[in-house]
Amino acid sequence: MKEMPKKTGHRFKDLLLDPETNRRWERVRRFFFLRESTYDMTHRCNIQCDGCYYYEGEKQFARENRDPDQWRQLMETEKKRGITYVVLAGAEPSLVPDLCKVCYGEIPLGAIASNGLRKIPEAVGYKIHISVWGNDETSARIRHRKGMLEQQIINYRGDERAVFVYTFTRDNVHDARSVVDMIAGAGCKVTFNMFSAPVGYEGPLRHTELSLKQVREEMMTLLLKYPHAVLFSPYNVVAHTHPLSLNDLYACPYPRMNPSKAQGLGRSFRQYRTDLTWNRAAACCVPDTDCPDCRHYAAGSAIVTAKLFRHGTDPDTFRSWLDYVDTYLSVWVMGYEKGENLCDELVAPPGFGLWD
Repeated sequence: MKEMPKKTGHRFKDLLLDPETNRRWERVRRFFFLRESTYDMTHRCNIQCDGCYYYEGEKQFARENRDPDQWRQLMETEKKRGITYVVLAGAEPSLVPDLCKVCYGEIPLGAIASNGLRKIPEAVGYKIHISVWGNDETSARIRHRKGMLEQQIINYRGDERAVFVYTFTRDNVHDARSVVDMIAGAGCKVTFNMFSAPVGYEGPLRHTELSLKQVREEMMTLLLKYPHAVLFSPYNVVAHTHPLSLNDLYACPYPRMNPSKAQGLGRSFRQYRTDLTWNRAAACCVPDTDCPDCRHYAAGSAIVTAKLFRHGTDPDTFRSWLDYVDTYLSVWVMGYEKGENLCDELVAPPGFGLWD
């Protein structure tokens, strides 16, 4: 990959002279206080998906702690550490709604990664990310469950917490239009994710250069066709369908790839297993993902947004970064509404070309 020369000649304060850019900057920077960690709530799941990252590595064998008092104590300790945002994951958090309520009661900002087959009680006011891996035919084949999308929509239609997360694999690119049409037709919101292979996975879901190009074109088509339903931006398309991984493009700050404990995620982020322990060497927002193949939306929400100054080089690059942060907040923060994208162009990541 040939690196491109950086654009120069713009001071950061000059980038804010444009009123629209300045308004977006002022809006997003109010959320710079967010400090996340992630928590595996249970090692149980009500489906078994091909390529599932959870059932790779050692975390799946951790003892499951179901004691609400111990979870409450953990959240209290996390607040003292400065954690302001929690991501509840694991196998399937909807199977332990009582523990989700405990976490929400202590730290009220957060999100839950769920397959959407069981509705999480409305008393848990976190964003809920509902995983979609294709149409019902594809889901029956890959996730071994029939009628998934229909059940997900029944459970979460009209629920302001819900964001449907369509994960593009090499296998389901052509399912996306009918699926997004169904989600948008139900009045729901959708964002996009990229299948990022677990360590050692070489199966049919892993992306190729051709499938990345196909996904890129499909994302742009859906973004233009469903501007009010699709929470995404052109720069999201660039960052997540680039031939290089997020780590290669931006340098991942999660502890697993970042030895520094001095600042940022290297200092604050932890990924707790179901027994309430954590391992710095494995601490990542999506543990056991193959880092050179990581294009995961959850990873990008921290990796790309942390690179403010790298994107403060020229108006288009900065506006593209603001669009990315605006998208991230609309997907992850309750009550935050996405604005119109400020940059409609496909802008290259700083220091790199678009696709060559």
